[in-house]
Amino acid sequence: MSETVLRVRGLRTHFALDDGVVKAVDGVDLDIARGETLAVVGESGCGKSVMARSILRLVDRPGRITGGEIWVRQPPDGMVDLVSADTRAVRAVRGKRIAMVFQEPMTSMSPMHTLGNQIGEVILLHERVTKAEARRRTIELLGRVDIPDPRRRVDEYPFQMSGGMLQRAMIAMALACNPELLIADEPTTALDVTTQARILELLRSLQDDFGMAVMLITHDLGVAAQMADRVAVMYMGNVVERGDVVSVFRSPRHPYTKALLRSIPRLGTGARERLRPVRGMVPHAYRRPSGCPFHSRCEEFMAGRCDVTVPMPVAGPEPGREVRCLLYEDTGAAPDRAGGPGNHPDSHRESREEEGT
Repeated sequence: MSETVLRVRGLRTHFALDDGVVKAVDGVDLDIARGETLAVVGESGCGKSVMARSILRLVDRPGRITGGEIWVRQPPDGMVDLVSADTRAVRAVRGKRIAMVFQEPMTSMSPMHTLGNQIGEVILLHERVTKAEARRRTIELLGRVDIPDPRRRVDEYPFQMSGGMLQRAMIAMALACNPELLIADEPTTALDVTTQARILELLRSLQDDFGMAVMLITHDLGVAAQMADRVAVMYMGNVVERGDVVSVFRSPRHPYTKALLRSIPRLGTGARERLRPVRGMVPHAYRRPSGCPFHSRCEEFMAGRCDVTVPMPVAGPEPGREVRCLLYEDTGAAPDRAGGPGNHPDSHRESREEEGT
């Protein structure tokens, strides 16, 4: 069995505001093993980024972790809970054992400091090296992420670089101390298609070289199918379905997962065929529905049950599969009434694997 580098149990992050409490993350359970890629998918506003920031204890006020556990591997053979750990222990993990590539590199890097200063600071904070050694390693990292002329770029400022190059610099900063887990929050946002493909290929290559685990946060199911080993589908602060990427995309169980997959454009469809978006809108954060959070948008809604009872996790037919839906609570299985689309994003992943790429 692969070594677990992150174990999240019952994580809750709430924002106490004047108008009420926003439950951005409301009981998330996740596991990530060494060397694997977990894709966290869902619509905007479902809690993906807040969950990722909570893992590193980077939630700004008035946000606060109100419950749960975040277990991270601590050499030689133990684990530490970051929720109950002191600030010193958290800082020892942040950037060293777990690193993060933020969604907007232009706003995540200081415009007042050069790339060398910002990347070198991470190295000096966690490693016992001189400034000259930190600079040398920074130049090596910039070259590793395919930034041209790294000896010159190391003394440049973020505003002197393009979006794609700055995203690569962010990845270089995250890899500065050889982390066991890299959290990539929408790493291809606002980039053109060609640059997106290069960034994703770079992440895959670096993961193979460093042997690290990757948590890929994305709303693009095609990217998840291409990159991930397992997938977790989030809705309103909770994981509603998880499992290996092929089985989830080929035979989705939760109505939300089915709706997401049906909304993807596919090659070969007729010119007059309309897309089927997910019905309705994500409920307002202050007006969280009772019972199952998805029941107001669900095409398989059961009156008197879905609007009253909060679904509990139910194990799926395959190992590692889990779904939170009342359709499966009695028997552990249900007829696939909505059906899974025959042309899922995992077909691209399978063809890539068959070609040996």
